[in-house]
Amino acid sequence: MSSHRSAPDTTRRSERSRRAIYDAALALVVEVGYPKTTVEAIAARAGVGKQTIYRWWPSKADVLLEAFLDLGEQAAHAAGQVPYSIPDTGDLAADLKLVLRATVDELRDPAFEAPSRALAAEGVVNEELGRRFVAKLLEPQLQLYVDRLRSAQEAGDVRPDVDPRIALELFVSPLAQRWLQYTGPISYEYTDTLVDYALGGLAPR
Repeated sequence: MSSHRSAPDTTRRSERSRRAIYDAALALVVEVGYPKTTVEAIAARAGVGKQTIYRWWPSKADVLLEAFLDLGEQAAHAAGQVPYSIPDTGDLAADLKLVLRATVDELRDPAFEAPSRALAAEGVVNEELGRRFVAKLLEPQLQLYVDRLRSAQEAGDVRPDVDPRIALELFVSPLAQRWLQYTGPISYEYTDTLVDYALGGLAPR
């Protein structure tokens, strides 16, 4: 009597390996910092061969950036917010306050805070990494603000001469500075105030 054994599911195995690599990369960059995080260390912690990592990514920077992006996507999926966009309820202030409060929650979450601080700090001294961090992670998020502000312009809630890409920095940049440089506490009250102050200067005269 012959027995039939099903072929191993390489897709599932690859996904498990990819997930283990993501977890290992994020953990290591928190524990030892970006400079000391190596492909060899990531592979050892993930329980995979170094060649497996190089088959999917050309460098540790690519691993870390993709792992951090995946972290955000997993959180968005869990919250039922994929594809993610800034809501457009017709109330610009309320919509911006809502998304900035969610950003405060994310920045306070150790799962996001530690690796994002490590990547942001390294990006200051490593120009190539910094540019890729901005292009892959920050710009797509900033574009959501641009889209919402343009919608507000079309509705007549923001002056037509306002550049949305510059305007968004009125509330995004101060929050980032406080968080990165510990210049003050970050809270819902703080981000709500940023929105109130910013929109006071953007409204039609």
